[in-house]
Amino acid sequence: MTTLDRVRAVLADNDDGVVLESAGAVSWFLGGARVSVPLGGTSIAAVLVTRDDVIVRCHVMEAPRLAAEDGVKELTEVAWTEPLVPDTWRRDPRIRAEGDLELRLREARASLSGLEIERYRALGAEVAAGVTAVAGSIRPELSEQRVAGDLARMVYSVGAEPVVLLVAGRMRLGLRHPLPTDAPLGARAMLVVGARRHGLIVNLTRWVQFDADEPDAARRIRAVEADVLDATVPGVPLRDVFASLRRSYRAHGFDEDEWRRHHQGGPTGYFGRDPKVTPHTTGIVAERQAYSWNPSAAGAKSEDTVLITSAGVELLTHDPAWPNTLVAGRPRPVPMTP
Repeated sequence: MTTLDRVRAVLADNDDGVVLESAGAVSWFLGGARVSVPLGGTSIAAVLVTRDDVIVRCHVMEAPRLAAEDGVKELTEVAWTEPLVPDTWRRDPRIRAEGDLELRLREARASLSGLEIERYRALGAEVAAGVTAVAGSIRPELSEQRVAGDLARMVYSVGAEPVVLLVAGRMRLGLRHPLPTDAPLGARAMLVVGARRHGLIVNLTRWVQFDADEPDAARRIRAVEADVLDATVPGVPLRDVFASLRRSYRAHGFDEDEWRRHHQGGPTGYFGRDPKVTPHTTGIVAERQAYSWNPSAAGAKSEDTVLITSAGVELLTHDPAWPNTLVAGRPRPVPMTP
């Protein structure tokens, strides 16, 4: 089934069409086109999909690149002073907004095509190897910002775009989203990378330390991750997977409310998380769906991007050159000592 077929399949009998305007949905529909100029910004194109037509509107300055570099044809160019979504689309009661069909559209893009899986495998391997190379060259006196810059350079070098870059040195490990500062790394550091290519996003977290001791919480958080990966099986409701995750925190010695202190991740793809799973999230785990769970505690976090199939869990961002240990039969990264 093509992407166009998937979008048309979400329309109800009384719907004539749907407007796609989020960056993730538009990129997905356009085959992985780059549709954000500010890297985390809104889409520079909007798409109306009807039962018998497709209209792609973009601002005039975006059309040459979309056509020549991303292969998007039959564009309707719009003056930069005009809205991408015209009032006629918004006022038509038979044309649905993307938000109206959020769950069904999410389900439509959940199961990856063969091409998407090939792209994901290549991106995951290249970014993981790049993080290994950067981590192997850092020193305790380097600033978080310097390391973030090196990570950004690496991401661009593989033809991807950084969507998340977090670096925490020893003094800032209590922060769950440590935007880089000029503070030195010190004895232990966390590196977090989100990178996008062909619209698809990989996420991973790695640890570097210059002393000999990894906190026990790090080992236990890997056990929590193993439990949620074991629970992520095609056909299982997402709220059941999340319930397993919540129970795992307590089973491995964490406060039972630890999961409340940071989002836990969930499905990924054309959005960093599609969506962040909560106890109330609806839907099921799909066959051939990408996930990035990221259980965490103070000074401990485990995160990689994986592909879920009926055959099991495939680690898309695994790098065999990074120091690893087996957890529930899977190689999981432990801190590197450069």
